[in-house]
Amino acid sequence: MKIHHLRNATMIIETGDKVILVDPMLGKKGTAGPTFTLFRFKAQRNPIVDLPSNAMKLVEKTTHCLLTHLHPDHLDKEAENFLRSKQIPVICSIKDEDVLLKKGLKVFQTIEYWIKNPFLGGKIIGIPAVHGYGFVAKPMGNVMGFYIELPNEKSIYLSADTIYTDDVHKVLTQLKPEVAVVACGTAQLDIFQPLLMRMDEILKFVKNAPNQVIANHLEAVNHCPTTRKQLKAEVSKIGLSDKVFIPNDGESRVF
Repeated sequence: MKIHHLRNATMIIETGDKVILVDPMLGKKGTAGPTFTLFRFKAQRNPIVDLPSNAMKLVEKTTHCLLTHLHPDHLDKEAENFLRSKQIPVICSIKDEDVLLKKGLKVFQTIEYWIKNPFLGGKIIGIPAVHGYGFVAKPMGNVMGFYIELPNEKSIYLSADTIYTDDVHKVLTQLKPEVAVVACGTAQLDIFQPLLMRMDEILKFVKNAPNQVIANHLEAVNHCPTTRKQLKAEVSKIGLSDKVFIPNDGESRVF
């Protein structure tokens, strides 16, 4: 299995003849919508960086698309146009099906929480995700992580935009994914608590993950203050640098 990190939470899982595009934000710098914060962090139109030069060559190979939720930094207008024009089969939460169908996308498979479904010759399980601490999680809407086992590949857990919950802990300690992906930007709006794990919970995730961890959702949208440099330093302090892959945009690794 080869994993390509493109930008933010956008990644590609390449396995055999399948190329799975995850949470595509494909627009050019500054085209995905207004700034997410005005004063807590510097106001900037998102995304705040361009896609890497190799991104669209990889994206054009897409055979399937997996969506954790429908926020514009996980599915932007450019991505919608791409998926619709190519009629790419989309896999999503059952709660997002109607919205995607109205957008003209080809919903191939819908997933429910904790239900095991067949998926590309393997299996997929929808995992609950909570997009923020306290009150803010409710207006953030539905989010779904995925635990995936594909033929002759390492199992992978896409935890999605979430804080550390009992469900996250259950996946890490009971399902024991061989690769676990965690959103590390600690996103925060101008008010309310963070939308993603604080650093202490990111490190808890890393410690409890049984195998390799991939850190994403970094340095691509203006409301995510955590940097790769900061994360590397914190992971180093707990002696787990070898366990955590913090990819640059456009970087790939075989697992």
